[in-house]
This record gives sequence, structure tokens and C-alpha cells, in this order.
Amino acid sequence: MSEKNNKKQMPADKLELKKIFNYAAIVKNIPFIFYLALLAILYIYNGHYADKLTRKISDGEKNVRELEYEYKTIKSEVIFRSKASELLKVVEPLGLKEVKEPPMVLNDTIQSKPKNKN
Repeated sequence: MSEKNNKKQMPADKLELKKIFNYAAIVKNIPFIFYLALLAILYIYNGHYADKLTRKISDGEKNVRELEYEYKTIKSEVIFRSKASELLKVVEPLGLKEVKEPPMVLNDTIQSKPKNKN
């Protein structure tokens, strides 16, 4: 008897689905269906946009790291070349040499004016 009850209930379920999904109900809900489709498209677009933005950010970070390494390399090179010993090697072909004697003190031979005695 339970088999007969299941068979009788099944057509009733189909009738309820037919009432819900009839032509008039579908036409009535077309704006809502379009709204859901638009939301789905926007959701997919947002996912693709986020992936693209993430890739751009990682490329930018990689570029910044490379520029940072290049900056550090050039800075250490400049510091090395600005040492006194390295500077002497560079300017020696120009005829410039390091002074070995201490600098001379120059004295002014002109005496200052006498102070007023008021």
C-alpha cells in the first residue's frame, strides 16, 4: 500500500512544480532573473579583476626588489670609489698627487688698525 501512496504523491508534486514554473510565473520573474544574471556576471568579473590586480602588485613588488638591489650595489660601489686610496689611483694619471707635508700657516703681514682710545 505504501507503493500506491508514493505513486499518488508523485503526480501531485509534479502538479505543484508545474504551478510554480508555468509561463506566467516565468514571464513575471524575468526582471529578477536578469538581475541575478547581472549579479553573477559582476561576481565573475570581480574575481578576474582581483586576480589581475594581484598579479600586477606582485610584478611591482618584484620590480621594487630588483631596483633596491641595484641601488644597494651602486651605493656600495660609490662608497668604495670615494675612499682616499681609490681616489688617488684615479687622479694619479692626471698628475695629481697626495700632499705629504702638513699645510703651511699663512700670517697676515699687515697690522690691524690701532684701537681708538676714547
